Amino acid sequence: MFQIFNNVPPSTGLGMKAAGTLALMGCLIAAVEPKLYTRCKLAKIFSRAGLDNYRGFSLGNWICMAYYESHYNTTAQTDLEDGSTDYGIFQINSYTWCRHAKLQEKNHCHVACSALITDDLTDAIICAKKIVKETDGMNYW
Repeated sequence: MFQIFNNVPPSTGLGMKAAGTLALMGCLIAAVEPKLYTRCKLAKIFSRAGLDNYRGFSLGNWICMAYYESHYNTTAQTDLEDGSTDYGIFQINSYTWCRHAKLQEKNHCHVACSALITDDLTDAIICAKKIVKETDGMNYW
């Protein structure tokens, strides 16, 4: 039997515990790795989600906004001076639009802020549509 630690008796299983811990750490590191979309992939996702010409804003407007807000990074987070945080590909603010564990916010999108920083853009797109509909369009950003 191969042992990772030469001075540890085989009966303790410490080598297996260490290997298991390393494997778990590898999974956790992979889980927080940001998803960076390409412009073309985002255009496809945004188009399928009905963003092209939504409230008069072209697909190009949405792609451009996502680039300048997050550089197409789904896990982007920006802490602001007022204590709130902007989340995800659209940098949606925690004070008004999503629920953050630390603060009691308005949460107009009825979504946890953590849902806005995943590879699945569904919640972020739904919330961005709500922002455009209920504010001064893309001038919000």
